[in-house]
Amino acid sequence: MPKNLLIVESPAKAKTIEKILGKDFEVKSCYGHIRDLEKAGMGIDLEKNYKPRYIVPEDKQKVVRDLKALAKKSDEVWLATDEDREGEAISWHLCEVLGLDPKTTKRIVFHEITKPAIQSAVQNPRTVDMNLVNAQQARRILDRIVGFELSPVLWRKISMRNNLSAGRVQSVAVRLIAEREREINAFATQSNFKIEAWFTAKDSNDKNISFKAEGSKYSSADDAESFLKSCIGAEYKVNDIQVKPAKRSPAPPFTTSTLQQEASRKLGYSVSRTMLLAQRLYENGHITYMRTDSVNLSNTALGDLTRTIKGMYGEEYHQFRKFKTKSEGAQEAHEAIRPTYMKNITVHDADSKRLYELIWKRTMACQMSDAELERTIAKINISTNKEELTAQGEVLKFDGFLKVYREDRDDDEINEEDPSTGSGEGMLPPLIVGQQLPLKEMKAIERFSRPLPRYTEASLVKKLEELGIGRPSTYAPTISTILKRGYVEKRDKEGIKRDYRVFILENDNIKKIVDQETTGAERSKLFPTDLGLVVTDFLKQYFDDIMDYGFTARIEEEFDEVAEGKMKWNKMIDDFYNPFKKDVEKTIETAERVKGERELGIDPISGKPIVARMGRFGPMIQIGIADENEKPHFAALKKGQSIETITLEEALDLFKLPLTLGEYEGQEVYVNMGRFGPYVKWGEDFISLPKGEDPLEVDMDRAVELINQKQEADAPIATYDGKPVTKGKGRFGPYIKWNDMFINVPRRYNFDELSDTDIKELLEAKIKKEANRYIKQWPEEKIAIENARWGPVLKFGKKILRVPKKADDTKYTVEELSSISLDEVKKMIETQMPDAFMKKAAKKSAGKKAAPKKRTPKKKK
Repeated sequence: MPKNLLIVESPAKAKTIEKILGKDFEVKSCYGHIRDLEKAGMGIDLEKNYKPRYIVPEDKQKVVRDLKALAKKSDEVWLATDEDREGEAISWHLCEVLGLDPKTTKRIVFHEITKPAIQSAVQNPRTVDMNLVNAQQARRILDRIVGFELSPVLWRKISMRNNLSAGRVQSVAVRLIAEREREINAFATQSNFKIEAWFTAKDSNDKNISFKAEGSKYSSADDAESFLKSCIGAEYKVNDIQVKPAKRSPAPPFTTSTLQQEASRKLGYSVSRTMLLAQRLYENGHITYMRTDSVNLSNTALGDLTRTIKGMYGEEYHQFRKFKTKSEGAQEAHEAIRPTYMKNITVHDADSKRLYELIWKRTMACQMSDAELERTIAKINISTNKEELTAQGEVLKFDGFLKVYREDRDDDEINEEDPSTGSGEGMLPPLIVGQQLPLKEMKAIERFSRPLPRYTEASLVKKLEELGIGRPSTYAPTISTILKRGYVEKRDKEGIKRDYRVFILENDNIKKIVDQETTGAERSKLFPTDLGLVVTDFLKQYFDDIMDYGFTARIEEEFDEVAEGKMKWNKMIDDFYNPFKKDVEKTIETAERVKGERELGIDPISGKPIVARMGRFGPMIQIGIADENEKPHFAALKKGQSIETITLEEALDLFKLPLTLGEYEGQEVYVNMGRFGPYVKWGEDFISLPKGEDPLEVDMDRAVELINQKQEADAPIATYDGKPVTKGKGRFGPYIKWNDMFINVPRRYNFDELSDTDIKELLEAKIKKEANRYIKQWPEEKIAIENARWGPVLKFGKKILRVPKKADDTKYTVEELSSISLDEVKKMIETQMPDAFMKKAAKKSAGKKAAPKKRTPKKKK
């Protein structure tokens, strides 16, 4: 038995470190946090100075038991959890659970998993830093208080199902997205006319080449046209030439935030995917620790970079640099994110390869020479009106760091007026002062002002970092939470066609044309939902501190002060909680329920008011007011529509469905909108419309075409045990169907040409799997006992519940469960869902709901 037990957070990390330390150490994983606040009563004793009540969750009890057993057998226990506050807290929790003294237990930290770093850490252990533990504990407790106190307020005051939540950082992030959306909706587009002239001149090879020069902007079409008229018959002469040297310097090495931003821009990765891959790279020893605010590089790394750059590119490509970290709290993380060994240009893992190569290139570039440019600016005089045009060109004289890497920019950083933020300027031909230039054509092109773009995940992270909100470890979970809660959605937006005017001066004649451009197209942007907008408005009205950017940033600074030992964590919580609790009590008492209503107008058919509002199941349109005589009509908003922007006409369109088209082969055909999009219904068959097809544009001929396609696709492709086998493509990919059983078809099969052998193989594997799946089932009650990965589970409808232990605290065997009665199983379910069968009984006793009245759609003229 090894003398030393070393505990780390992840199993992958454990394997890598165990190989380095050898036989004297056994390295085991605690699989992240082993304790958390209990949920009952918030898990915090507010009367006892915010004392937390921690429990070991059920899924971590086996891990803890195993670690306790190993700790007893070992001479010494070492803690090697991650080097941030979260990791420090996990080490403290391990001390508490394993009965170790945090003042004497050896705690080691390292920012890279290499032999020198691990051996150095073992030779220089420290103890658990309680300041860092208290900073993490303060964050966890504060966030729990905000969540537990605010969420019930939202449940009471907002007309939605009780799945709402609020959070100190998440609510501010939603506010940023909501405010940007409203800025875009309120933005008044203005147009101006940009002057562009094209000339020809000979290059060094005596060939004529074209180049562009730009003039002033004009706010009106009349002014632009007048300028072009004033250029009729003009001569164009080079008035002045300036040649200026310029330099571009590389960006600093990656921090957590800048890695998330650049991986989003260059690779299209979400923030959570970037962190997942970076964690894997770190645990396998490929990069340094991936949660850091620091841009510092160690002397070892700088020496490694110097050798690599000089060896690969030569002496002239190396330039030593020291980057300064902006964040004051960055002393906890010692280095920027970099490869552990620069000689490793790539990694073999296909998923992590692209991210690793991005980190390698950025790290290389930060110690490489500036790129040297030569920028030429030529001023061209117009003889008829004494105005000037400007032509600019750029020549790369020495590529320097650009040989390896060029940083991308966000949409809101790209400025059409500043060439340095664009894709780069073209080259100019050799020009001399006094040279006459022949004009090919001059245009005045209408251009429109644009609002700031919506946030991407990357630009949101950047904004949060600029405001001092959150820290590296919080960005990925914050974005995941606001998406999961339905406050924000990430989607594409199709562009719309827009006319723009162009005046063209050519051969001393002016002509006017109207051209078209696509505007407003966006990809993978963050849009606030109506729910997100309503919740944001409510929180801003009643909890202005929580939603204030400066206040949230100050809280982060106070966490840093706790980490530095300058502030007591429970005093910090107390200063926050007392005024916050008063706001909660006042809001519950005085605030009215929020519906997020917006009046749109009057229904032309019934004469009743039309309102867009939040309903229990989301945003909807309501025609009429609830009274004793008649219920209102309701329609859900379509994806991409919003209460704040929907028009009366768009709202009325929602009530045109379901739309009856007629009969086909004796069965009614109609088109409607469903949970998964628009569809045609024919008899008992549902046929989804192709993506992008408007259900209101579907006529009978198109419906019949879709029905025939569906019949052809549903025709049996084989029989098995005397029953037909059909195939299709669903939400989760291609499948075959037999005897009401759906079987996914893996990629290794050729779905278009499935053989009888393939079908038999797929069916028999599924039948065998299903036979082993159920221990016992009651289909009519939607109850089953199933075999799961970690043992038997109860299935009740779509819910998966644990099988409780017997009265003597032992587990049920499969044999015992196979003979258990339905009543016993119902009791097991009721212990975990007390009102499970009450709801069912209530539904049975309730009478049938009256069918909603159909509205007759207006005939198109």
